[in-house]
Amino acid sequence: MSGAGAPTITVQTPGLKVAIVAASWHTTVMDGLVDGAQRGLTEAGVTEVTLVRVPGTFELAGACSALVDHFDALVALGVVIRGGTPHFEYVCEAATIGLTDVSVRTGKPVGFGVLTCDDEQQALDRAGLEGSSEDKGHEAATAAVATVAALREAIG
Repeated sequence: MSGAGAPTITVQTPGLKVAIVAASWHTTVMDGLVDGAQRGLTEAGVTEVTLVRVPGTFELAGACSALVDHFDALVALGVVIRGGTPHFEYVCEAATIGLTDVSVRTGKPVGFGVLTCDDEQQALDRAGLEGSSEDKGHEAATAAVATVAALREAIG
């Protein structure tokens, strides 16, 4: 389940401590994203996983910032569905800039699993559920641990 052009990433990273930080809105989509992230971490050999649930996507960056010193990598999962107000743009921008800041400021990988969708069907299609065409939770988790492995190889 990956999008066109998505790389196939296989990595073994036993011994890592990883936190999955997940929003609570849109329960079905979020449950799919969390399941995919947990599956991706298991496949990578990560056994020490902490799941932290926050109210919404806006809260992801603050939670990741508070947790980052205690983990080797973070996986941020959320979903924002476009509505009739500018709320969509504000939350998407805040999440993107905030999570990027956590990673750049600390040098720790943050897997970006925030879905920004026009409608609920697009989110369901990307949530890694049965019948979904993509598994963005799995992809975000795999990207985070693959980045840890790449950095360790490059700088020791």
